[in-house]
Amino acid sequence: MSRTPAGRRDRALYVEIFIAAPMERVWELTQDPVQHARWDGRFSAIRPTRLRADGAQEFRYELGLGVHTIRGTGVSLGEKRAKGGSRTSALLFTTADALSPLGTGRGYWRYLPERGGVRFITGYDYAPGWGWLGRVLDPIVTRRFVWWLTAWSFDRLRIWAESGIEPERIGWWRGWLGGTRARAANCRSRPEREPRAPAGAARGRGDGGSHGVGPRVGGVMADAPAALAGLSLTDPPPTTPPHAPPSRRAEQPTTRPRTGDSER
Repeated sequence: MSRTPAGRRDRALYVEIFIAAPMERVWELTQDPVQHARWDGRFSAIRPTRLRADGAQEFRYELGLGVHTIRGTGVSLGEKRAKGGSRTSALLFTTADALSPLGTGRGYWRYLPERGGVRFITGYDYAPGWGWLGRVLDPIVTRRFVWWLTAWSFDRLRIWAESGIEPERIGWWRGWLGGTRARAANCRSRPEREPRAPAGAARGRGDGGSHGVGPRVGGVMADAPAALAGLSLTDPPPTTPPHAPPSRRAEQPTTRPRTGDSER
């Protein structure tokens, strides 16, 4: 896994939230493509297209912007058998849409069981779209907005998992009208440097998106599951052992009757 060079700022996005709900519930709402698209503001639709032999799921995604719909493709791989009951999911995505502010990217989800719920974490990075203009705007505008949208979506997921309020009832504008309101400020924007408090200790929802204690050594993507390194946007052909020459049967001598033997 890549490590952030010394002196270079880690630009990968990090979002963390504690969800007071069972692991299976959080897993269901995040791994089911239909449910995922309902709470995640980064997508309007996610449609599975093909399941690979290793269990990786290929998909197409859409993000409707009213006057234009951004379309792209991706592949994800979930893993339930992680150490200590935790789970992970790795993801690659890309788009050929010239209007997309995000180009090719990669990321992961981590599900960490804790007393009373699940700590749900994502880390991801991407190449900016829009050519040179996108590279200029990304650190100033785009990356900040994408973090906010991801964090707001995570809190929307939390409300759904904890209280059963469906995400369609938690639109950003509904909060201003007295309805349930999701807040990006309930998420942490950077990993904890120090060990976590013991299970059951008091904890806050998040750091307000700006007061994290700093990234771990190696950066956000250094915490990606090993499955991410093995993922590819194109399914590699299956490896087959070298072709072995056909086995030759041992030639058995053929005994032919000598002339006249059949007459004896």
